[in-house]
Amino acid sequence: MRRTSLAILFLLAGCQRAPTGSDAAASDSAPTSGLERAAIDSGAIADAARISPVGLYQHSHEAGRDALCVMPGKDGQFRFGLEAVFGEEPNCRGHGTARRAGDKLILSFKGGDRCIVVAQYDGDQVALPGVVDMACAGLCEGRGSLEGVSFPRIASDAATALRARDRSGDPLCEAQ
Repeated sequence: MRRTSLAILFLLAGCQRAPTGSDAAASDSAPTSGLERAAIDSGAIADAARISPVGLYQHSHEAGRDALCVMPGKDGQFRFGLEAVFGEEPNCRGHGTARRAGDKLILSFKGGDRCIVVAQYDGDQVALPGVVDMACAGLCEGRGSLEGVSFPRIASDAATALRARDRSGDPLCEAQ
C-alpha cells in the first residue's frame, strides 16, 4: 500500500510541467483566473501589469482631497508623493520611491521610520491596504491614517503629476 501511494505521488509530480514562454511571464505576476486571462487576451480588460503607474491619482470628498502623483524615476523605479486629507487638521503626507511587482505598487516612504506600503494597482486606481505598518503612523497628523485610502487615476502623464499641489500649494511631486 505504501509503495503504491509513493508511486502515484511520483507519477503526479512528473505530470506537472514547468511554465514556459507566456506561461512563465504570467506566473511572475499576480495569479489570474482563466476568465480574467481570457478577458485580458481578448482586450476586453486592460492588463494592469503593462500599464505604467506614472500619472496623477486624486479623489475629492466631503472631508478634503486625497492625491497621489507618480513620476518616472531611476533604474526602473518611480518617485511618488501623496497627501490624504481628513478635514481641517488630520492628514497624511509623504514621498519616496515606488516599484512594481505584478499588480502591486510597493511604496517606500523616505524618512526615519522606514514606512513601506504594498498597494493594489489595477491600472485605474491605487488602493492602500486596510492595515498599514505602525512605522507609517509618523506620516500622519491628528487621527489621520493611510489605511484603506484609495486614489483613482485622473491623468496618465508625468507633466500633470508634476503640476499637482498639496492643500498648502506646495508641489506634491518634486522635479528631479
